[in-house]
Amino acid sequence: MIRPHHEVENAAMNHIAILDDYQNAALASADWESIKSAEITVFNEYIGDENAVAETLQPFEVVVAMRERTPFPASLIARLPNLKLLITTGMRNLAIDMEAAHENGVVVSGTQMLPYLAFEHAWALILAITKNIPTEDRTMKAGGWQAGSGIGLNGKTVGILGLGKLGSQSARAGLAFGMEVIAWSENLTNERAAEHGAVRVEKDELFERSDVLTIHLLLSERTRGLVGARELELMKPTAYLVNTSRGPIVDETALIEVLEKGRIAGAGIDVYDTEPLPVDHPLRGLDNTVLTGHTGYVVSELYELVYGEAIEGINAWIAGTPVRVLNA
Repeated sequence: MIRPHHEVENAAMNHIAILDDYQNAALASADWESIKSAEITVFNEYIGDENAVAETLQPFEVVVAMRERTPFPASLIARLPNLKLLITTGMRNLAIDMEAAHENGVVVSGTQMLPYLAFEHAWALILAITKNIPTEDRTMKAGGWQAGSGIGLNGKTVGILGLGKLGSQSARAGLAFGMEVIAWSENLTNERAAEHGAVRVEKDELFERSDVLTIHLLLSERTRGLVGARELELMKPTAYLVNTSRGPIVDETALIEVLEKGRIAGAGIDVYDTEPLPVDHPLRGLDNTVLTGHTGYVVSELYELVYGEAIEGINAWIAGTPVRVLNA
């Protein structure tokens, strides 16, 4: 935790908490000095369970949350009587109970996000896992040479689970690598798939045929656990799974089992059921994975955008004209 960045002696002081700034990027990314009469506290570590969050955030009128790292269910919002403004990065946050916030007089305001980062990260993981890059890097730095072999992507099949904004970008990348592109989601039509150079297939066929399967779905009750033991068992033993969407879309226990047994070749994972990922989590001990710590959207350009708009949102709220309100 970084204690106050600046403060102004004023009876109307606004106490602002910036949560989950793991990389200490917030203060350097935007002009927080433009907020008058403010005391800013940055939390650069995950606070913990609801009791710890409730106790820690008691003094704050304004909280800036980084996406869904810290949940704000109704039970927590009710324990924060001083909270008046909750800024979330992004224009959607399923970890905030919007109705409860409204009922408790808390304005929830969002920011824009960059619409391509998760797609870029998905393909970084695809290339890393299929080209064996992490292992080769470690081998070279240890004085070795050629630790193994990867696979070529040309002529292979990439399966896209969710052909929305990010999935359609993945489809174009697959085509650029000379891959056959197939896709499925519940409401996907043949025409929509064809617009992006993909062929719509049924769900089982997607898992059966994909050499690389990349997930680009929103987490909802409909998609939670959508990739379970049954779906994973349909995959080829030479296939790779990549998830840069949300951890609970995949049954994590089932995924660990197929990876441990070599039922699939490997996985590239950026998102998890529990974040930050526990130190002793079994995924950390597997050799056939490439893991990143939910960094699919963590780039300097994004920090500048979201923290700049967070400041804009705070100043607008102070002026009595809140912007980008998500729970009006």
